[in-house]
Amino acid sequence: MSTPPRPDSQWPQKPEVLARQSVAKSRLFHVESLDLRFSNGEERTFERLTGSDSGAVMIVAMPDPEHVLLIREYAAGFEDYVLTLPKGLVDPGEDIVTAANRELMEECGFGAHSIEPLVELSLAPNYMRHRMQVLLATDLYPKRLPGDEPEPLIVETHGLFELPALLAREDFHEARAIAALFIARDKLLAQRDSSGLW
Repeated sequence: MSTPPRPDSQWPQKPEVLARQSVAKSRLFHVESLDLRFSNGEERTFERLTGSDSGAVMIVAMPDPEHVLLIREYAAGFEDYVLTLPKGLVDPGEDIVTAANRELMEECGFGAHSIEPLVELSLAPNYMRHRMQVLLATDLYPKRLPGDEPEPLIVETHGLFELPALLAREDFHEARAIAALFIARDKLLAQRDSSGLW
């Protein structure tokens, strides 16, 4: 997704990168150290997680105009099961729509005839270079592809327009999923208002 131009005269000058060093690597993570000099002469060392250059997708999949599909999966960071939206990495050679449809088939057992980008989200941008494309999937049809999950995911259907009830749950707290649902809900409400159906 394109980024709107910024008024450079009103923004501080970006810091100069004095040194860049790989600190640690694992199968999933790459920690990088950046030595920076800011325009006022201050120098600092930042550490960050570099993300996949291919990107990632998160899907708001609606089996009907009122409901959304959520998955229950094990989250190792919390050592517990959480409720969230289907998501995954974009494979090399895929565009985001193809990736979203594949992830939807792998995680929920559905494909979508209609998939449209909604928004790009980041998470903790001070510490990681990770961007996630959120897409709205409608006109679903049954289709399952094998995925890489260690166990079958539980797929649940929840009311998109009942977000306060979801937020009250202890197992639904992923910020990107919450933002994605509010953005999708507001877009659909605006479309309904403009069409005069409400």
